[in-house]
Amino acid sequence: MPRRRLLSGLALLLPALAACSTGPVPGEGTGEPLRLDYGPDPSQFGELTLPAGDGPAPVVMVVHGGFWRSSFGLELGRPLAVDLANHGFAAWNVEYRRVGNGGGWTATFDDVAAALDRLADADPRLDLERVVAVGHSAGGHLVAWLAARPGLPAGAPGAGPAVRLRGAVSQAGVLDLVDAVEQGVGGAAVTDLMGGGPREVPDRYAVGSPVARVPIGVPVVCVHGTADGNVPIRQSERFTAASGDELVTLPGVDHFAVIDPSTDAWRACRDAATRLAG
Repeated sequence: MPRRRLLSGLALLLPALAACSTGPVPGEGTGEPLRLDYGPDPSQFGELTLPAGDGPAPVVMVVHGGFWRSSFGLELGRPLAVDLANHGFAAWNVEYRRVGNGGGWTATFDDVAAALDRLADADPRLDLERVVAVGHSAGGHLVAWLAARPGLPAGAPGAGPAVRLRGAVSQAGVLDLVDAVEQGVGGAAVTDLMGGGPREVPDRYAVGSPVARVPIGVPVVCVHGTADGNVPIRQSERFTAASGDELVTLPGVDHFAVIDPSTDAWRACRDAATRLAG
């Protein structure tokens, strides 16, 4: 996918997202998120938004997309965090090092793993038995990989999690990295992330590609639009065919509707997270 298509799509969507992120509904949520660092790098932080009430609250970790590149950040997840808090979730919207600002193999993987583990001592009002993750595009790849952490070999990035996911929702995620390289999904985005192609660094793909980690052991719900021109639905179809997980197909929906809180596409993602949280 040409980079300009992603940029133009986000340019059209960002004003709508900004309008949705002016704050919680009066009487709901807690207002401004709390910034929590999980490392020394400027990109190693997240924003925790708590719902109304004393808890314990189920948690949704939000991981933004942008083909793992530094052009895009957690501002994409802020409207989703507000909506999730207004529906009773503690929302943990995370930033991470991306290609162009120190990310790639293994930094990007290390960061999202550390961000998830940061919840272990983040706030006593969090229900750490009910943590799910929602990620869009590249973030969909990362949340599916986070779900697979307990099965990673010792010494691999992300192995030995302190916090385990109850499930993950992949929103138009890149879930088969080898196929993505072969099909040219995101241009050179995958090879830039992994530091080479599948033939050059096969061991990295065996650890970092969600489809290579099947069976994952916890459910991954894949939500994907049939009109997605950025990450083809083939990615979710291949993953769910291999894993037996649920595929929620959204007829006529494009790549960005799933991160617009005003859409039925986003509500399908939130409903999936609610089911996974139990």
